[in-house]
Amino acid sequence: MKRLEECYERGLLRNVPASEEKAHLSLSQAREWIAEADQDCDVDALRSGLIAVYMGYFHAARALLYRDGIREKSHYCIGVYLELYREKGLLEDEWVLQFDHMRGLRQNDQYSLDARPTRAEVRQALADAERFIDRIERLVRTPR
Repeated sequence: MKRLEECYERGLLRNVPASEEKAHLSLSQAREWIAEADQDCDVDALRSGLIAVYMGYFHAARALLYRDGIREKSHYCIGVYLELYREKGLLEDEWVLQFDHMRGLRQNDQYSLDARPTRAEVRQALADAERFIDRIERLVRTPR
């Protein structure tokens, strides 16, 4: 809980009006990123594909924040916010871990000089992302 408080204190998460419309648009964008990742993988643009997969995760998770009236300024704090759902028993641990894993892969790809994902890794990430988006969509559709 302390990390969540720090995200708010540092302005990395802040309260805004809740928006179901933005939540659904963000989910739609998540699915668009996954479709793009699939196309990237088909043409061996594996680094681009992996980044696109992460963007699918990012937009899906952000949909939950929009629904709850939270604006993010930090990818890390999105993961921290997902932990709140886990602590409340509303989200399984695997999804919080999966988001953080993908965030780490994206960060490694951006800042490392030797990141080279394989086709199998990108395909697995795609499959996991579709399940993640479906799970977050169920949460977004659940009345608060």
